[in-house]
Amino acid sequence: MLDENGYVLVKGQRKLDRTSLASRLKLREVEFFTDEELAQVPSGEVFFFDVECYVNFFYIAFKHAKSGKYIAFEQSPQYTINVDKLNWVLWRFCIVGFNSRPYDIPMISLALKGASCSDLKIASDFLIQGDPSKDFKKVTPWSFEKKYNLQIQNYNHVDIIEVAPLQGSLKLYAGRLHCKTMQDLPFDPSHVICEDEAPVLRIYCCNDLDNTELLFNELAGEVKLRIEMSQTYGVDLRSKSDAQIAETVIVSELTKVLGYQPRRPKSEEDSVLKYEVPDFINFESDQLKKALEIVENANFFLDGRGSPIMPKEIEKLTVKLGPSIYNMSMGGLHSKESSIGHRANENTIIADNDVASYYPRIILNQRLYPEHLGEAFLEVYETIVEKRLQAKADKNKPVANSLKIVINGSFGKLGNKYSTLYSPQLMLQVTLTGQLALLMLIEMLEAKGIDCISGNTDGVISMYDKSRHEEVREIISLWESKTDFKTEETQYSSVFSRDVNTYVAVKAEGGDEEARFNDDKLGCKTKGFYCERGSALNSILSKNPEVLICSDALISYLKDKTPVEETIRNCKDIRRFVTVRNVKGGGEKDDVYLGKVVRFYYPEGESGAITYVGSGNKVSNTDGARPLMDLPDELPLDINYQWYIDKSVKMLYECGALKKPTTKTIQFF
Repeated sequence: MLDENGYVLVKGQRKLDRTSLASRLKLREVEFFTDEELAQVPSGEVFFFDVECYVNFFYIAFKHAKSGKYIAFEQSPQYTINVDKLNWVLWRFCIVGFNSRPYDIPMISLALKGASCSDLKIASDFLIQGDPSKDFKKVTPWSFEKKYNLQIQNYNHVDIIEVAPLQGSLKLYAGRLHCKTMQDLPFDPSHVICEDEAPVLRIYCCNDLDNTELLFNELAGEVKLRIEMSQTYGVDLRSKSDAQIAETVIVSELTKVLGYQPRRPKSEEDSVLKYEVPDFINFESDQLKKALEIVENANFFLDGRGSPIMPKEIEKLTVKLGPSIYNMSMGGLHSKESSIGHRANENTIIADNDVASYYPRIILNQRLYPEHLGEAFLEVYETIVEKRLQAKADKNKPVANSLKIVINGSFGKLGNKYSTLYSPQLMLQVTLTGQLALLMLIEMLEAKGIDCISGNTDGVISMYDKSRHEEVREIISLWESKTDFKTEETQYSSVFSRDVNTYVAVKAEGGDEEARFNDDKLGCKTKGFYCERGSALNSILSKNPEVLICSDALISYLKDKTPVEETIRNCKDIRRFVTVRNVKGGGEKDDVYLGKVVRFYYPEGESGAITYVGSGNKVSNTDGARPLMDLPDELPLDINYQWYIDKSVKMLYECGALKKPTTKTIQFF
């Protein structure tokens, strides 16, 4: 209950009551279907759904994708669930949830069986916390069925948690999509809900449905691909990740070839792997010969998931070729540039040569396959790769994109001991061969005086006199003939790097004004902090937005010499000024609880910082930040423009675009 100051005790701590959500959202109209209206909705249409569960309150809400109207079912002291109507909704429509397969669907199944709120709360804790009789091991739908003596039905259901990249919460994904309202669960899970608090939970649940819809719309292309692939392969792939799809499709095709369904191999956790050097890997310099000897003699152990661990002797290994230093890792080859810029001119070329379909080509060229699957794996894998190449040539994007999911998604399964595709030796061969082959190319170029200014996983950026372009192409062609790989070249007018994983490369060919993202519009390739997409699926869902206006200002300056102040002051979109951050345990400011995911911006005249609820420590880089959990329709009038200008200028120094001044005058690169 609330005290006289509007506070509620949460785990013994006095925090401002989070029912402020009610005042934040109550002006928004939430329109519910009448039974007559609902009966007119065509079968199979999409409804988003979510469940809230407390010891005396259980709530299921649905939101119609087309009309925006809601349906709700409640078990509480005031209401009883209409089981017949709920069953009708579940079987009539396509329902879309977030983490709904392991949680919401089992909970609804138990509610349909007539469980009380208290029983539902026990079941909810069982699903969330794990099975206490098995050291809180994760509960599967099958073990839930056994425990509660029920059968979870196969509804027309899509769970988008696996479709989204990485492993974020709905709140985090919604923040990355700049949702209107960000809000944590308004009451502690152990709280007993009073009658005047129930409306807060109903509003909160509806807000979660809004955010589920936002996420679903962002993933519409991925979901559409999964629907098409489901029809092709006769398996429901709508709720699967790329890696899960890859395993499902490849195993399905292998079953056709083998005549039986293959099983995952036994994992020997104490296995020691050795890298087998392919015949085409050869070096001229003593340092690379020594590096190859170290790699060949190293012992590779496995981590808890069964994936190879890079030995310390290789992690410490550095190779200096020309102006750059390179390190090897299980993630790929990386050069070690820092705060450096390069510009092409009428006499100079900057060329990025990426290896086409690098990892698939390593597998096929070397005839690598999981031992327990045999050469049937190669038969299936090569067919998929060739089909994708043909689809790309025919500009059949749906087919090309779906097969890309299978090809790329399968690689991660090689290092997962729970997968049918598990083959750590194959993963090791692919990863190290890719790095050693790139070092071969770099050595060949540097031996002819061609400077490689960056190397990263599947490509090399080189800089040289324009008169030597044909010579460079000949060197690369020779490397291609030795390795049986093919490269694709992109030329840049400039490259500016804070480090190998954070850079801006300005393409010589220009941009696309119709593109969705600012860097693509301006014809730039960005990575790391400077890019608003994360590396996972090249998606905004795999990276928190962080003062994107500063990246906009950086890119515009590097591309067109647009003053950073001009870019920043001309922007009227608040979404470019905010930062979204995970705050473990929850964040607060001025005694106001914000949540485990917070959004903020930098206004004029703001003091203090956002702090962690548990420790009281400051959340990094939040001095002078103001929480913005509700996104306004218009740009606030108190934006601290100078803060964003200073940040952008600092970024220009960090990437080598501005040289450190010896006087008070800024020197431009």
